[in-house]
Formats: sequence, C-alpha cells, structure tokens
Amino acid sequence: MNADKPSDLKALGRDSPIPDHPEPKLLERVPNPQSGTNYLVRFTMPEFTSICPVTGQPDFAHLVLDYVPGKWIVESKSLKLYLYGFRNHGAFHEDCTVRIGKDIEKLLSPIWLRIGGYWYPRGGIPIDVFWQTGSAPEDVWVPDQGVPAYRGRG
Repeated sequence: MNADKPSDLKALGRDSPIPDHPEPKLLERVPNPQSGTNYLVRFTMPEFTSICPVTGQPDFAHLVLDYVPGKWIVESKSLKLYLYGFRNHGAFHEDCTVRIGKDIEKLLSPIWLRIGGYWYPRGGIPIDVFWQTGSAPEDVWVPDQGVPAYRGRG
C-alpha cells in the first residue's frame, strides 16, 4: 500500500496486527513536507530479528537506515510493521539487509538511501552487510552510523 495522502494510510492510528512475514505492501509513504530540500532521515532499529533459514534459530541485528527523501517519506508505523514481519522469516543476513533497502527504495524512489545491517555473531562470526543506491548528495550531512566494529555490541 502506497498512500498518496495521510488519509489513505492503513496502519497509522489504527489497530494493526503483527505480520507473520515481511510484506512490502505493508510499507506506506506520505508526501515529503520538505520536498525540494535535501535532508537526511535516519531510522535506527537496534532490536531487529529474523530466523536462520538453515537452523531455525533467531538472528539479531542492529539496522541503521539513512535516506534523502525525494517526493515521499516512509510512514514509520508501516515500516515498523514491515520489519516485524521478519521475526518469523527465514533468510540470511545479506538477504534481509539488502531486501529491506530495495523494498524501501522501490516505495520511495529517494534521492539516496543506504542501510547498514550490523548482525550479532552466528557461529562466532559477526556479519555486517551494507547497501546503498549510489553517492550521497554533497549538500547533505551524513553522519557515521555510530555502530562500532564488533566487540560485544550493546
């Protein structure tokens, strides 16, 4: 569902069940109130979970999503519900991280987007996954994602 105006939103202000799988149709967008101005939006998701497709055990990540909006911004409750859908979804770290970035890129057509997936160790090895759409605009302040190299994240 891609809302063209706030009144078209399906999740915001309504009871919304937790999805059992990641469904891009849950993602909603609204018009960018600062369209024409380059600025950065950051979502930090320190408790992201998915399921290992081989062992069925839970995987945990700290995700950081940065984007420079064009005409649209993502509605945050719909993003939260979409991300909840990964809790019972079996996929590798790389697939989850890149899929989220691509789904949001498809929804918004942002000027720029990047996602960092800082995954907690599986089998003793942390796996960090990074994806972006290109170079950030020169006139936008893009701070470091603030997640240190693995030394026992918290």
